[in-house]
Amino acid sequence: MLLDITAIIAGLAVLVWGADRFVTGAAALARNLGVSPMLIGLTIVGFGTSAPEILVSGMAAWQGNPGLAIGNALGSNIANIGLILGVTALIAPLTVRSDTLRREYPLLLAVSLMALLLMLDGVLDLFDSLILLAGLAGLIWAMIRLGRQGLASDPLEMEMEAEIPERMPTARAVILFSTGLLLLLLSSRVLVWGAVNVATALGISDLVIGLTIVALGTSLPELAASVTSVLKEEHDIAIGNVIGSNMYNLLAVLPVPGLVAPVELSPEVLSRDLPVMIGFTLALFVMGYGFGGQGRINRFEGLLLAAAFVGYQTLLFVDSHQAMEPGAGTSILSQPAGLDA
Repeated sequence: MLLDITAIIAGLAVLVWGADRFVTGAAALARNLGVSPMLIGLTIVGFGTSAPEILVSGMAAWQGNPGLAIGNALGSNIANIGLILGVTALIAPLTVRSDTLRREYPLLLAVSLMALLLMLDGVLDLFDSLILLAGLAGLIWAMIRLGRQGLASDPLEMEMEAEIPERMPTARAVILFSTGLLLLLLSSRVLVWGAVNVATALGISDLVIGLTIVALGTSLPELAASVTSVLKEEHDIAIGNVIGSNMYNLLAVLPVPGLVAPVELSPEVLSRDLPVMIGFTLALFVMGYGFGGQGRINRFEGLLLAAAFVGYQTLLFVDSHQAMEPGAGTSILSQPAGLDA
């Protein structure tokens, strides 16, 4: 057990460090190629901060643990809003000034509802995954268009301009990008190995491990980015990191297990985790959109988000404890009938 816990901690640490190198190298390389800061921020940085979730879910699905993959996708979205934006708003109230982000709020809500509709039948299969990936292609296309026509007066454009590295030699950018990608691949495998072993030893499902330890760990890059941004008074980047990451989680991370094999969802995913994710997304939309004015997430709202996240984690702990009691069934994501579990 000690070795497994060490693998989780080391895997998460290297995952976060590798993700930072990966994003920095990719952003610097894109800038050297003449890509605009807005476009880099909306696509490369947004996708790059979701790279840990994508690789961890891919590794988990490949090793036959789809529960961990789906728990990672849903749990990361919940953590991004409840924990990250909650804590960030407690540090300083978040004000949305960017028209670009105002367009992204309803888009995130629409993507979340689409994922819900696809999973209501209790199965995530190849068809569902292909629809989500088609949505990813559409999202990237929309972001490219938005980035190209981004106005210099948009606060998000100016904040991106200040954050994206410039004058980095192309050779160094390539080295950072390659090193970060290699570390992401290695650390994700170590993390999944340790997480699955811990779940097995404790008798809990890999879904719960994905919703808790793995989701929190893979959300650390967004937490660091958002807290750093708000301390620099770059509120739009702090919120934009979360919105972009959540859309990529649903469209690029969630489809992964369905591409490997059809996955039968446990009842808890439909009755507990998906509704909680939709609830947090709706709360973000109501708080941050700013109907009739600038969107703002104040400290009290940040406290509500953080408290709701703690409440959800407590619910997971209670459910897991009850499932471990003698005679109780274990909450899992099972394979479809006719396949070996």
